[in-house]
Amino acid sequence: MSTTASRLDLDALTRAIEARDAAGQLELYADDAIVSVVDRDHGPSTPLEFKGRDEIGAFLEDVFGREITHKVERAVNDGPGAAYVLGCEYPDGTRVRCIAVLDVRDGLIVRQDGVQAWDAA
Repeated sequence: MSTTASRLDLDALTRAIEARDAAGQLELYADDAIVSVVDRDHGPSTPLEFKGRDEIGAFLEDVFGREITHKVERAVNDGPGAAYVLGCEYPDGTRVRCIAVLDVRDGLIVRQDGVQAWDAA
């Protein structure tokens, strides 16, 4: 397989995130993918984890079902990995900043580690 064929389609990922398209984003995950999230409620010792496409799909449906705008502000892709910075905003003006680092195999995400920071309540 060529290096290009094994790269994540970062443009498709960005479009899906910004359109709040859970199904479109889920297509970019391997069946055995793991998503790990560290945030104000889930520290590094006990991250929020989603394993497999069913759990990841439910997580994405929940996130994209909320009235939040999503903007991928920066993204990089090096073949076996990728990363992006995501800015989110709720209708009340509350902002969330997310950083995600991705491991990629055969053009699909196999692991995603993310950190989220929220505006103070």
